[in-house]
Amino acid sequence: MTALTTNAPGFKQIAVEDFRLTEEPFYLPIRDEVELFETAYADSVPVLLKGPTGAGKTRFVEYMSWRLHNKGGHGGHEEGVPLITVACHEDLTASDLVGRYLLEGDETRWIDGPVTRAVKNGAICYLDEVVEARKDTTVLIHPLTDYRRLLPVEKRGELLEAADGFLLVMSYNPGYQSAIKDLKHSTRQRFIAIEFDYPPRDQEAIIIERESLVDAATAMELAKLAEKVRNLKEHGLGEGVSTRLLVYAGKLIHGGISRRRACQVSIVWALTDDREVQRSIEEVVASIFDD
Repeated sequence: MTALTTNAPGFKQIAVEDFRLTEEPFYLPIRDEVELFETAYADSVPVLLKGPTGAGKTRFVEYMSWRLHNKGGHGGHEEGVPLITVACHEDLTASDLVGRYLLEGDETRWIDGPVTRAVKNGAICYLDEVVEARKDTTVLIHPLTDYRRLLPVEKRGELLEAADGFLLVMSYNPGYQSAIKDLKHSTRQRFIAIEFDYPPRDQEAIIIERESLVDAATAMELAKLAEKVRNLKEHGLGEGVSTRLLVYAGKLIHGGISRRRACQVSIVWALTDDREVQRSIEEVVASIFDD
């Protein structure tokens, strides 16, 4: 799958077919999130994914886009539904999402934004970390999240009706929630919300083993380490270690780096710059790994 990243001058739009995943992403269901998403997709119900960094929200959306059929059916269509992902940030504008006119020589040409392309082609549009975007930008999605399923394109005087298969999905991390960066209630109540958290130890070990190729015993030790480090959140650690960082540590170990060194660069130093908290994490690492 190719990522859509820009509408800059000279940008050649990628065919929507290039946004289909051709291989099944590995995802281990933890609860009933797959069934919930499939049902929401079949009924065109927008989905909000909530959970900490690195808990699998983006991988889950990728897995579901591969799994679903864009006619609304369930289960394992070989091509899946196109997935267009937008990494939200504070400078994201409505034009970045909907589209804009670009100057090419002496002429102007309209370039569809990612939301417009998803609406027209019946794709899943995934707004990652949506609270990072300006609130006046996200308001434009409201007509897409109710029975109307419409996208106003004001610069062209158009009102687009979402094609079959279109679904709006957003994610954010409640751990960074603040009065400034929070979803408006008028936006929040347009979505069902699926909460994500880090997996239980046994399941997290399976993920680490599969993704990093370390042996099962090492994967279990990394999962055990994660549990202990996450308990340090009440002692100055801003957020617990993500499954993603555990996989990184596993990859380094699989590549020949010593286990304690791999944990130091992938977990200890990645999580915090606070020396005292780093020492606390290193003590936990030393209690599990002796090399």
